[in-house]
Amino acid sequence: MEEKKKLTTASGIPVTNNEDSMTVGPRGPILLQDFHLHEKMAHFNRERIPERVVHAKGSGAYGTFTVTQDITSYTKAKIFNEIGKKTRLFLRFSTVGGEKGSADTERDPRGFAVKFYTEDGNWDLVGNNTPVFFVKDPKKFSDFTHTQKRDPQTNMKSATMLWDFWSLNPESLHQVLILMSDRGTPVGYRHMHGFSSHTFSFINSNNERVWTKFHFKTEQGIKNFTNDEAMRMRGEDPDFAQRDLFEAIERGDFPRWKLYIQIMTEEQAKAFRWNPFDLTKIWPQREYPLQEVGVLELNENPSNYFAEVEQAAFAPAHVIDGISYSPDKMLQGRILSYPDAHRYRLGVNYEQIPVNRCPFMVANYQRDGYMRVDGNGGSTPNYFPNSFDSIYEDESYKQPAWNLESDIADWYNRNAPGEDDHYTQPGNLFRLMTPEAKQNTIHNIVTSMKGITGSKKELIINRQLCHWFRADVQLGMAIAQGLGLNMESLSQHMPQAQ
Repeated sequence: MEEKKKLTTASGIPVTNNEDSMTVGPRGPILLQDFHLHEKMAHFNRERIPERVVHAKGSGAYGTFTVTQDITSYTKAKIFNEIGKKTRLFLRFSTVGGEKGSADTERDPRGFAVKFYTEDGNWDLVGNNTPVFFVKDPKKFSDFTHTQKRDPQTNMKSATMLWDFWSLNPESLHQVLILMSDRGTPVGYRHMHGFSSHTFSFINSNNERVWTKFHFKTEQGIKNFTNDEAMRMRGEDPDFAQRDLFEAIERGDFPRWKLYIQIMTEEQAKAFRWNPFDLTKIWPQREYPLQEVGVLELNENPSNYFAEVEQAAFAPAHVIDGISYSPDKMLQGRILSYPDAHRYRLGVNYEQIPVNRCPFMVANYQRDGYMRVDGNGGSTPNYFPNSFDSIYEDESYKQPAWNLESDIADWYNRNAPGEDDHYTQPGNLFRLMTPEAKQNTIHNIVTSMKGITGSKKELIINRQLCHWFRADVQLGMAIAQGLGLNMESLSQHMPQAQ
């Protein structure tokens, strides 16, 4: 027989009436002393925490990562130290630009953030479903993100803002082309790949460092909506991706991804024809082939969305022994900004929330702050060093020193000569597409660019056309024709013979 529980206030006081307010007579005014009414309403008023500025709408699940190949020659990370080893994890997918109530099938990159609960602490691998991004310096991130949000005057999404920014920042071209392809509207979260996008580093037991990128390849197969299908699904089921993931796991159809890595030595990085730490570039797989590492499986739905998905907090700053950072400027910026965002949204003690808490040992001298719920260190000292506890610094986790290429600090042009090839990789990507994928991508670009309005419309269109032509003449020609431009206009944007 199910055990009955008394209804109580948050302080444990039994509630005698949960439906009727205390009044002066059956039709009289409410008494100020009805504390339970105040508590219910006050809590209700505060149920919505600030939503994420980006990645506001998401879905998540628990699962396991299982090692299938030996990569201990590259890294001493304990998560990879034995074939067959399983590590529990939490993965959150998301759209990037929309609000919490937006549709799951919007044309948008998708977040792919994994929290591995390892014995050396939580490792957060925070990426997207694309291997590149729109900008390569974190100082540009807020400006870019503003263009994905709402116009400050009309409070509506604006194609003019999008294309004005993109046309002024050709470094965005690679990611824009991916976004405008059908990969910009995946069929849910189970049928897309995930990428670290950033370059990280591996450190092995000999303290040798190599650079690495992470790739999660879906075992469900890639499936994308066309633009028309995605638009239709926005109306039919705006929560399509959430429903698809939750119901698949509920019925035991556990989605899986294989994890692969790319490896580049420090010597290869110095000779690479592009900056290997540029987030707008890939490492060609024919030169740096994928190496299998293991399998990620999602097999447990959260029991409470707010507690486990909404309050999940991921940070690229969270790396573990054997895995470290790189000079990727965007990564360096995210090391600061992501934990800062969580402290604003969830509070300084956000890592005590169960979904974020390391299930193994945590010992430090952090004290106090909003929502401290772990005993706050009890009677133990709150300073270091001291004569009363046994907490120590473990020198065995020390990383090898960084060998920096320069000792001069300055503001360097991110697109200086040698860093300004924004066209080769997008052009190569377009030329690799199937005829159908090319046709759909062109259609999506034309549809979006037709939304450009205002007095600068012609300037923005012409500026963006120059970028498309530099990536691939046939791509530029098709977009210009789709926009209804004549041949005389087209000749102004074609690359000139040297």
